[in-house]
Amino acid sequence: MLNRTVLQSALVAVGLAICTALPVAAQDAWPSKPIRVIVNFGPGGSADNTMRPYAERLTKALGQQVVIENRGGASGALGLEAVMKAPPDGYTFGLTPSLSIVILPHLRKTAYDPLKDLVPVVNVTTGTLLFSVHTSNPANNIKEFVEYAKANPGKLSWGTAGVGSYGHLMCEAFKLATGTDILHVPYRGGGESLADFLSGVHHIHADPNTLPHISAGKAKLLAVSDLQRHPLFPDVPLLKESYPELDFVVWFAMYAPVGIPPAIVQRMNEEVNKISREDKALKEQLTKAALAPVIMSTEELAALAKKDHAKFEALIKRLNIKAE
Repeated sequence: MLNRTVLQSALVAVGLAICTALPVAAQDAWPSKPIRVIVNFGPGGSADNTMRPYAERLTKALGQQVVIENRGGASGALGLEAVMKAPPDGYTFGLTPSLSIVILPHLRKTAYDPLKDLVPVVNVTTGTLLFSVHTSNPANNIKEFVEYAKANPGKLSWGTAGVGSYGHLMCEAFKLATGTDILHVPYRGGGESLADFLSGVHHIHADPNTLPHISAGKAKLLAVSDLQRHPLFPDVPLLKESYPELDFVVWFAMYAPVGIPPAIVQRMNEEVNKISREDKALKEQLTKAALAPVIMSTEELAALAKKDHAKFEALIKRLNIKAE
């Protein structure tokens, strides 16, 4: 009887050990099927331009297909809502510009709390905001442009990707810092704004998508807004060099649903950072799209999001910007 009891206890212990180990084994085997990354803006934008080259490389690194699903709408809110509601099994991630995390929730009600309902995974790139003017404008630097704008109040217009976009906030903050009178013209996206800028409908554009047209001589670059000067234009100053308060840095980061196993978050963070660190061809490709790879831990991304969330909340209140 004693031996039978001992044997039964041993079998129960083995069974419990196997059951306990199953999730760990399944987690260790990640990924065992394709991974979906929801990009919360349409094809061709900076978020899409960020994720596509990484998706190709992550597919090779992880041994499973990394598939991009573009789900735009509501300034990225629809895509992030889909990420929030996805199963937290490590097979759905989101790629979003910081706009949808640190600006949008201060302008309109969103289905998600960006600091509570999404898990930060990795900051992938930063995007350079290229402060450019139409070639018809006589200014060749920021000082000359401000002088021209002050001499022509109300005659200049600034096209942006929409109300609450980085371009919009930069426009309003620029006007406040320089004491200029410039009309803000919101579009449904950066592509539409760019087209009208190049044709001379409006005079100022500050978006990464201007880059190829600057190189082609179709726009004049007066300043950039980023962590550092752009490598293709080392002589063009940062906007904050003239106006320290105009310090805008756009970033593009991966997030995941709450409940995702921490080990999977860590693995994805490590793989993306490894690509950013070692892939020189990727860096060159991103540079041509006014993007730059970033190496950052999940904790650093969480801290950055919290800091920028508070920063833009204060700026939006100061500028009295309302969603239309």
